[in-house]
Amino acid sequence: MPAQIYNRYNMKSAYIIIILVTTLFTTACSDWIFRIDVPQGNFLDQKDVDRLRIEMTKEQVEFVLGNAIVEDSFSSDTWYYIYNMKRGMSKRGEDVRKELILKFVDGKLSSMTGDFEESEEFSTPLDA
Repeated sequence: MPAQIYNRYNMKSAYIIIILVTTLFTTACSDWIFRIDVPQGNFLDQKDVDRLRIEMTKEQVEFVLGNAIVEDSFSSDTWYYIYNMKRGMSKRGEDVRKELILKFVDGKLSSMTGDFEESEEFSTPLDA
């Protein structure tokens, strides 16, 4: 009789251990763990880009937008402003990627491409 009680005790403890381990592994893989958002690069807003004008010098552009995250290694006349936001949790929204590419000719801004709209005043130089 005591051997049967001992076996039942071992079986109960084995079941409890299995349940605890299973619970631990399944909750570790769940989405309730907090993950931070990871922003990288130059955060630009449309109103910042609206301040750009054609024929601005590199210094003026740098004053308005800050340092470019990447400059073309073969030509310093192309600047890349890239922004990535990697969301830690999907319920806070989609990942974001925006880029702005500025090209200079003779040290003055000549064109702008990317995910931002050109303002109506972009084609008007500051001197005019």
